[in-house]
Amino acid sequence: MDLSSRKGRRRAWLDSLFDDHAALRTVWTNFHAVAPGVLYRSNHPTPGNLRRFVRENGIKTVINLRGEAGNGSDALSREAAKKLGLEFVDLAVRSAAAPPRATVLELMRLYRTMQRPGLVHCKSGADRAGFAAAVFLLMKGAGAAQARAQMRLRYGHMRHSRAGILSAFIDAWARYEGSKTFERWVAEDYDAAALQADFKSNPLARFLNDRLLSRE
Repeated sequence: MDLSSRKGRRRAWLDSLFDDHAALRTVWTNFHAVAPGVLYRSNHPTPGNLRRFVRENGIKTVINLRGEAGNGSDALSREAAKKLGLEFVDLAVRSAAAPPRATVLELMRLYRTMQRPGLVHCKSGADRAGFAAAVFLLMKGAGAAQARAQMRLRYGHMRHSRAGILSAFIDAWARYEGSKTFERWVAEDYDAAALQADFKSNPLARFLNDRLLSRE
């Protein structure tokens, strides 16, 4: 969206606050430390919240798991990040599909090269942000149980909805835990197509997550 005119900026804010539900995110950030001083997670930050995260936590990099959404929230957060001098990276991840191997490997590469501390966010901070937080912990040698803790209902994640495919990713890794490193498993054994074929979601959870809460 074009922010160069007063009309365009007003349109972006209206789209962000109401169509993209940022009105809720102005007061509820779903902000949590994954590794204090290194990585944090949240829902899509409003410009004001992003400024506060930088001021209070020293954020230097934003990893946007929504990709280039083209909506008001996207335009406003990119502008805010630029004004704050932050590194801004797009890595689109779907919440209702098994993550491709290349995406997981790229996420790990970003964690190694980003300016720290980093902030990883999706729309609600429940599913994709939890998955990304789990990947960070696993690449650092954490166990599957610790990774699963990033994908709990307390963050808004419903593992029986379609977004539960991201929790199933951790379950798939857990079967190899102790026999090889997480990174080797991703590079050599992880099969996104098989994970997708095996996963079954619950109709009620799908309704709550996809329709009622309007998750992506």
